[in-house]
Amino acid sequence: MKNLTEEQLYAQLQTLTTNILDLDEEAISQIQVRLDSLTKPQGSLGQLEHLAKQLGGIQRTSNPKIQKKVVLLMAGDHGVVEEGVSAFPQEVTPQMVYNIISGGAAINVLARQAGAEVVCTDVGVAFPLEGNIIHKRVADGTRNMAKGPAMSRHEALQALLVGAEVAEEKIRAGYNLLATGDLGIGNTTPSSAIVALYTKSPLEEVVGRGTGIDDAGLAKKRQAIQDAFNINQPNIHDPLDVLSKVGGLEIAAIAGSILQAAASRVPIVIDGFISTAGALIAAKIAPKSIAFMIPSHGSVEPGHRKALASLGLDPVLNLNMRLGEGTGAAITFYIVESALHILQEMSTFADAGVSEKSQ
Repeated sequence: MKNLTEEQLYAQLQTLTTNILDLDEEAISQIQVRLDSLTKPQGSLGQLEHLAKQLGGIQRTSNPKIQKKVVLLMAGDHGVVEEGVSAFPQEVTPQMVYNIISGGAAINVLARQAGAEVVCTDVGVAFPLEGNIIHKRVADGTRNMAKGPAMSRHEALQALLVGAEVAEEKIRAGYNLLATGDLGIGNTTPSSAIVALYTKSPLEEVVGRGTGIDDAGLAKKRQAIQDAFNINQPNIHDPLDVLSKVGGLEIAAIAGSILQAAASRVPIVIDGFISTAGALIAAKIAPKSIAFMIPSHGSVEPGHRKALASLGLDPVLNLNMRLGEGTGAAITFYIVESALHILQEMSTFADAGVSEKSQ
């Protein structure tokens, strides 16, 4: 992929987005009829009913099924940590990767409980990595966005297509419920920048403490983002420009995985703040991709709810989480599967001999 020109990469992206189509309204209507016939007041299962219809519309069937589940964890580092925006140094990123490889991280625990696989892709970690990960590094982390563009447009396109490629490989292997995940020191800073731009929010409303920085660190973080805006002048009408100037390699890969899921008609559960920044980029590139997104939880990062609202999405869970890694998405796997169990296993009024009027 590194040998391809920017024009060739962009052509690949256009081909990908052209394949993103609307949900199947006939399947959704059929599922609505089924839901309304079940032994409950109509609409009383709320988001579970919405999920059942969404899954049917995605899979183009009134009987959607989940076969295999996977968390696509994208890892990358950020040059903006030079500005003192994180409580931890970049050297922690490879340590976190190795913990995931060994199965000891929170995402491993939650994914195991959900019967899901975790795959980690090095899209842009700043240090060499070995072991059981997918090696797709575009660059050794981004550059300091407070002093210039985080990456070139060519690198942004590469990272987007890395995410699409990883997602496509898993979809071809029979995984039909995906989730996003992120890993990388400093990644709430570019995510906050993306969210601020696309929600048109003051930095004070969307920039949080990330890994737990103090008041001085928070001030540095907001200033770094403002400096990045002043120096780079990102064009909100061009998502690739935003991504390259104030984004991250793993954020780009998350966006790419979302676009591929949508093009392949596979649902993808969106994790927290960083993943939602990627979802914003995906939505700006291909608005129809939003219909294939399942929002997992509402992070305590202040900009997350605004980002979800701008996408028209309402989180399934509210657990006051802010870890990332795909942890909220892994828990949401249970909820998604619960929606299908309701659809497939619950009795109808006719089956149970219950009068619909009593409901």
